[in-house]
Amino acid sequence: MDSSSKLLPIVLLTSTLLFIPAEGANLAIAGTCTAASSCAPPPIQFIPGQRITIEVVNLTRGVIQLQQMPVTDALTISPAQVRTFLGGNTIDPNFSLIFWDTMGLALKADIIKLGARSLRIELRPGGRPPGNRAVYLNDDGRVKIL
Repeated sequence: MDSSSKLLPIVLLTSTLLFIPAEGANLAIAGTCTAASSCAPPPIQFIPGQRITIEVVNLTRGVIQLQQMPVTDALTISPAQVRTFLGGNTIDPNFSLIFWDTMGLALKADIIKLGARSLRIELRPGGRPPGNRAVYLNDDGRVKIL
């Protein structure tokens, strides 16, 4: 018997011991999410190339500037005001909206899918500086907050 075959049982025993959990060790077990508060919300997505209505609501006490890139110049949206845009189509499926508070305060964007062809963007005060600055509809239909 050569020396490598004598070491094989020792190597197998050692590697087996490494994979046995220690007493009291926490084990991660995959499962389904049962409590709504512990589950991450599903990503918001639309059918790629589908035209959707995008509603932007200013829920701050200040004036916000919006710009649909590269389509519009900066537009003003006052507190409690709503602006509507059309986004996505087969020619240009991407939609980019940048926004900023005129006083330089941080903003938080919440996105809500209202229906199969409708997205609501609620702009609120807060978030870690610099806050959210844009909402982007990818050509694959996914919506991202940047």
